[in-house]
Amino acid sequence: MNSAKNIAPDVLDRMCPSRIVLNHVTSRWGVLVLIALQQKTLRFSELRRIIGDVSEKMLSQTLKTLENDGFVHREALNVVPPHVEYRLTPHGQGVAVHVKALAAWVEDNIMDLPRSGNS
Repeated sequence: MNSAKNIAPDVLDRMCPSRIVLNHVTSRWGVLVLIALQQKTLRFSELRRIIGDVSEKMLSQTLKTLENDGFVHREALNVVPPHVEYRLTPHGQGVAVHVKALAAWVEDNIMDLPRSGNS
């Protein structure tokens, strides 16, 4: 981590903290959560259904991580039964635009890419 205030972060520097956030944003579930929440506020169960094959544990962990990074806002509503909603923060909206653009590029070019069949 660079302690000098006037030195810009550099993701290629192994000590740069931006690597950690980049890993969270580009993780398998991080990408899908950001894209899903880009459309609208969702409850946990709705988010899990939209994403598909994510376990409750992994979705919960991903949401917590993205919340800690400042990308997701969690709101627990005072209703019975308990109701929790997730939405993107302004930073989350900003990063989601770029993540969605990357995903769109992959979707547009998937047929031209060599694939090993391993995921």
